[in-house]
Amino acid sequence: MADYVLAIDQGTTSSRAIIFDHSGQPVASGQKEHEQIFPKAGWVEHDALEIWANVREVVAQALSRASLNASDIAAVGITNQRETAVVWDKNTGKPVYNAIVWQDTRTQKICDRLAGDVGPEIYKDKVGLPLATYFAGPKVMWILENVEGAKEKAEAGDLLMGTMDTWVLWNMTGGANGGVHVTDVTNASRTLMMDLDTLAWDESIAADMGIPTSMLPEIRSSAEVYGHDRKEGLLAGVPIAGILGDQQAATFGQACFEVGHAKNTYGTGNFMLINTGTEPIPSKNGLLTTVAYKIGEKDAVYALEGSIAVTGSLVQWLRDNLKVISSAPEIEKLAATVEDNGGAYFVPAFSGLFAPYWRSDARGALVGLTRYVNIGHIARAALEATAFQTAEVLEAMNADSGVELTELKVDGGMVANEVLMQFQADVLGVDVVRPKVAETTALGAAYAAGIAVGFWSGEQDVIDNWAEDKRWSPSMDTGERDRLLRNWKKAVTKTMDWVDDDVE
Repeated sequence: MADYVLAIDQGTTSSRAIIFDHSGQPVASGQKEHEQIFPKAGWVEHDALEIWANVREVVAQALSRASLNASDIAAVGITNQRETAVVWDKNTGKPVYNAIVWQDTRTQKICDRLAGDVGPEIYKDKVGLPLATYFAGPKVMWILENVEGAKEKAEAGDLLMGTMDTWVLWNMTGGANGGVHVTDVTNASRTLMMDLDTLAWDESIAADMGIPTSMLPEIRSSAEVYGHDRKEGLLAGVPIAGILGDQQAATFGQACFEVGHAKNTYGTGNFMLINTGTEPIPSKNGLLTTVAYKIGEKDAVYALEGSIAVTGSLVQWLRDNLKVISSAPEIEKLAATVEDNGGAYFVPAFSGLFAPYWRSDARGALVGLTRYVNIGHIARAALEATAFQTAEVLEAMNADSGVELTELKVDGGMVANEVLMQFQADVLGVDVVRPKVAETTALGAAYAAGIAVGFWSGEQDVIDNWAEDKRWSPSMDTGERDRLLRNWKKAVTKTMDWVDDDVE
């Protein structure tokens, strides 16, 4: 058998390809950012064709840097930004509109319309999710209602929809020439249209959204052979055998296989998942019930998730919009110039508030300002926002799961930030643990694909390969922690009721 597995990580800000060896160590990678398109306030789009071109480019980069070719790769796994939705013409392969990104809030009126008199929990018993702009189904509904000719084409059976895993897989397996139209249970569980018990599309909800079932991809497990790379591709003939939404992939890569195991990924947003076993647990505290993974014919494993919209993207905003820093790592140096936040709190509700509030009417606020506050305090407040939001999600998770977390496994780009990780341990009051391989999202997709083709024998290999890199323990006294969290919660209330009915 070939010696390596390749993972494609199609993320919110960039696409990456990472090649892993049998010990789960990264061998080579390629990465390319794509354009963030903001047509109006609250609207966020990506060019799906640009992303597909970038995916091909980063695969080429990774293979060339490792001096490998298709014959060296045992399988390909795909992981992706989850709720971002694209609709395309199956005959031409061209999207009818840009991909609408998970952070986009334009579908609020559609969500209100679907909710009717019942309210945002209308589908929650079936799909585990509240009606919110975050999820993919209403985004597809918006495209069908607002793009000229789209509804007619959809009803004629000419359009397909999918999250970005589906788009990448369809193109890799031939596109308009026989591309495989498939998604996995983790991504399907983020559309608002998949029944959590049956793991099948709920046709009545799709009908409510005006989405013909002919548009929907087939739902499959997270680890099986879906198809092979097209003959003109760089990975020609290699099986594509794993798909996991990015947060579920990180959960898998962090070896969270036991009930009560949890991880938190620090990326564009933050996403904490706790394994709840083979039964879905409804949340009473603003969390999402979602599928964690399903390996082949085995039972699906479920999770509770706390989703935070803006964490790493706040640092990106300070870099790109305000020009406060010229590169993301500079935020740590700037924050380290001060002892504390100087009384400033930054609530980055740029896409409304996600868990545990689910308030799409919220917008970002920087509060507690005095003449004393300087740029160092603002940098620190931006980092602290990530930790405070995580603390609120952990509180909800402890309440829902009935399990008090004793430590939190962390991964993603921001875990390199020592100031943030220490503050995170301080406000949580539990140890924060970083693994040796921080690229757990790509690694999880690689493991799923490798398990499907026998490259790895199963979850035990993942557990054996996982290793601790660094641990942060809390050092803040409880009085100070309580004061900071009290002020944070006060700051959050200042962001609500901002968007009025006459705002598009």
